[in-house]
Amino acid sequence: MNTGERKKQPELDNSVSDSTGQYDLRFVLWRQFCAQQGLSVDTLPSQLNNDQKDLWEQMKAKRLR
Repeated sequence: MNTGERKKQPELDNSVSDSTGQYDLRFVLWRQFCAQQGLSVDTLPSQLNNDQKDLWEQMKAKRLR
């Protein structure tokens, strides 16, 4: 390989496809978190209190890799 050339890194697509939609792992995880915390799924992460934010970050770190 030429030293001036680098392998292209695949671009990460952070959009939700029409085919997966509500079954996208991020949404499944958020709905599970909301159910455990007794929150509406319409709640935004920015609306969580500090303890809930910590729990959400832990859950994301554990399950979304």
